[in-house]
Amino acid sequence: MSSYRASSRRILRGALTLTLVTSISGLLVGCSQADSGTTTVAASADGRLAELAQTAADTGSLGVIVRVDRGRGRPVEIARQTAWTEADHRLAVNDRFRMASNTKTVVATLILQLVAEGEVDLADPVEQWLPGLVEGGRDITVKMLLNHTSGLGDYLLTPEFLPTLTGQERRTWRPEELLAITPPQDPPTAPGEKYSYSNANYAALGLILEKVTGKSLARLIEQRITGPLGMNDSFLAANADFGSGKKHATGYEPGSERLRRILAPTVELPEGTGFAGPGRPHDNVDTSDIDPSWAWAAGGMVSTARDWQRFQTALMSGKLLPKAQLEQMRTMVTAPEERGAYGLGLMKVDTPCGTVWGHTGGQPGYSSEVYTDGSGRRSVAVLTITNFGDKEAKAATANKALVDTAVCTMLGKHLSD
Repeated sequence: MSSYRASSRRILRGALTLTLVTSISGLLVGCSQADSGTTTVAASADGRLAELAQTAADTGSLGVIVRVDRGRGRPVEIARQTAWTEADHRLAVNDRFRMASNTKTVVATLILQLVAEGEVDLADPVEQWLPGLVEGGRDITVKMLLNHTSGLGDYLLTPEFLPTLTGQERRTWRPEELLAITPPQDPPTAPGEKYSYSNANYAALGLILEKVTGKSLARLIEQRITGPLGMNDSFLAANADFGSGKKHATGYEPGSERLRRILAPTVELPEGTGFAGPGRPHDNVDTSDIDPSWAWAAGGMVSTARDWQRFQTALMSGKLLPKAQLEQMRTMVTAPEERGAYGLGLMKVDTPCGTVWGHTGGQPGYSSEVYTDGSGRRSVAVLTITNFGDKEAKAATANKALVDTAVCTMLGKHLSD
């Protein structure tokens, strides 16, 4: 199994896993300054976004939510889906959505709040807080966990965990158990030496938060983030439930045979690998009932486009962290795996339309990109109700065009002809 794990590192971490980090630095091309002072141009841009959203939905994204807040006037809010999905759920902009690895920015914010309060130091060895739980913890610091330079591998790549990820096995994993099956990086890397994204880093950070405060992570998020910001549709998932009486997006993935065809150029999946869930038209599977609670501090948040933009704008405008800690969060290491840069739970993406800050996320049936400008005044969210479906060539092209245009619209620019 070790050879399979090594050869599948990129595709499993980049698509099957909850991180699904897609840097848009290589996607946005040909941007130019728009005459954003005229309502005609704004209306044209909004109409173009709606067209691109429907095209993306019909080409393989199945359904998309786009929300652009340009810092003035009414936000652009668009929800589009391909026709057959309406029988399951009529997609709306305020639907709850699994935000996956965007959760890491929340966890990093909580850690940095404790740093500001003198409860934690970024130079603290992990062993100090989690004795015996993290391999090599004497040499790994809190900061290394935050910026993925710990040298830890990812439990998501292990044969033990893959059936849970796909929903074929229903198992409640404790973060301590996930850390116990976390392999070293392959090839081994010393702590602090190199960036390599690992969800194990944030499982450890969640445990540190609980150890320091004596409170559950869910309670900390509610007390320090979602409650004060009025994020009433946001919470840390404890099971597959989106909340009683609350509308949520239905997520889909390709069926097992179609999945194997999509991934064949990159990796040969183990026989029988596929997502659990009811079959849907065109060889799709409804993955909404796959339990995401294992993601916890690494990606367990449920939210809406509006709520998450509220969090990110509050963070980047200095409402959640003192200036010193916000600067620490924005101190980047190069992230060649992602074709970008990574700070403390935060991505920096330099696009031809300007620099944006935020994170991305992906779980079975759900992928998301949420960014702000440097001041936190403007924000954009693009949420998609599939993960693997966007990997087919036509779907990838259509989704790229949508994200390109949404980000440029947020920054007051447009794609040139």
